[in-house]
Amino acid sequence: MTSVPHDPVNALVPHTLTEPLAGNSNGPLAGLTFMVKDLFAIAGRKVGNGNPDFYEHADPASETAPVISRLLEAGASCTGITICDELFYSVLGWNAHYTQPVNPRAPKHVTGGSSCGAAAAVAGALCDFALGSDTGGSIRVPASFCGLYGLRPSFGRIAIDGATAMAPSYDAIGFLTRDAGLFRKVGHILLEGERVDAKVERLILAQDLFNHAEASADRALWRVLENLSSQLPPTEHQDVAGEALDDWRNAFRIIQGFEIQSTLLPFIRSHNAGLGPGIKERFAAAAEITPAEAQAARGLRSEIAERLNALAKPGTLIVLPTTPTLPPERGIPDGASFAEFRQETLGHTCLAGHAGLPQISLPAAEAAGCPIGLSFIGWKGSDEALLDLAVRLAPFFGPNA
Repeated sequence: MTSVPHDPVNALVPHTLTEPLAGNSNGPLAGLTFMVKDLFAIAGRKVGNGNPDFYEHADPASETAPVISRLLEAGASCTGITICDELFYSVLGWNAHYTQPVNPRAPKHVTGGSSCGAAAAVAGALCDFALGSDTGGSIRVPASFCGLYGLRPSFGRIAIDGATAMAPSYDAIGFLTRDAGLFRKVGHILLEGERVDAKVERLILAQDLFNHAEASADRALWRVLENLSSQLPPTEHQDVAGEALDDWRNAFRIIQGFEIQSTLLPFIRSHNAGLGPGIKERFAAAAEITPAEAQAARGLRSEIAERLNALAKPGTLIVLPTTPTLPPERGIPDGASFAEFRQETLGHTCLAGHAGLPQISLPAAEAAGCPIGLSFIGWKGSDEALLDLAVRLAPFFGPNA
């Protein structure tokens, strides 16, 4: 007998699971539940990627994504498939084809995207944690806006097999939780590859990125950092990107768009897929990016990565606001009026992706009734150190921090 899942926050796609995928009863995550963004393969089921035309023409998957299998083996049960921004090409949390997920922590405001349903599900306690993807901020932005813990891992440290590709040189699998202890536990189960341990002895505050933040968010995060002073090494103030921030963001836009020409654009063209406002225009712009533009942007990316790796050496963390703004109010269409928000946000979120560095967003504070995330970027392989930091700092966070 099947059942329709309870979904008070509009987190789930119409083709969600009607029966859970049961986890191993003896695993370390036994008794816990998780949901997954609508881009992960589940054997016998189709993936929609936030677009009904894609879902209609997709073939059922022959195998389940390894990241899901790993969690099932660890004992967690998968209980739902969550809405994402259409074809992942947004950071707003709005999809023209599905009901907009509700932000349980700020119901008049957006969740952020593209892992919008995953964030709504976790913040609304539909599940204990959720899997999503992060190409240009799609874990970190909803983590910030919904008051959650979110990890974008070091590039390649969580298997991306069985997840729809967008821009493969940036794509990463991440996850969201409400609890710092569970955040660390899930990370230890999913992280593979080289771990680089070092004692955190240096903290660089990205003063240029703090200067870009809205005044209310900036003030709230400064108060948090003052409260955390006993838990962190002395802070050094530096410009990380400085006047080049717009160029860094534009390099991400160009490379992402050029890679999309080989991943998602062929389906859109061959099936004349119906796209929502904003998404349609961005795919049209991506189609016009030339190889020469991509080559120039990749050259700049190499310089950016060198700069960031020189700053984030083992033992050094970079601290910055996860997003420069509070979550916008619901009802903003993903179109021209959304452009400024998108540009400002990607200026903050493109850094870790350019260099393949890990970044956590922590639910640090609130301003004007909305959550605000504080981020730490670490050195390559410092994912476990960042998870430990999240647990250590958790007691200092709260709405009045």
